[in-house]
Amino acid sequence: MKFRPLHDRVVVRRIEGEEKTKGGIIIPDTAKEKPQEGEIVAVGSGARDEAGRINALDVKAGDRVLFGKWSGTEVKIDGQDLLIMKESDIMGVVA
Repeated sequence: MKFRPLHDRVVVRRIEGEEKTKGGIIIPDTAKEKPQEGEIVAVGSGARDEAGRINALDVKAGDRVLFGKWSGTEVKIDGQDLLIMKESDIMGVVA
């Protein structure tokens, strides 16, 4: 299935964090927090302004981004756990 978000929404795949601490302690799945970093999978066409013009998004597919802990809506597409969120929920792009 091919999925394309609308307007200023983006689809993000979470990037899993480390399973060990720096000291070598393995963190069990139940104690892990959800990562707040992800990779953009797909982007919408952009939001419309008051004049009706479409403003393109600042992010593109393949960008690594940071987002808020409770941002987005979790969905499952083709067996992958993804997030759909507005571009405004993204805090920044990791260079």
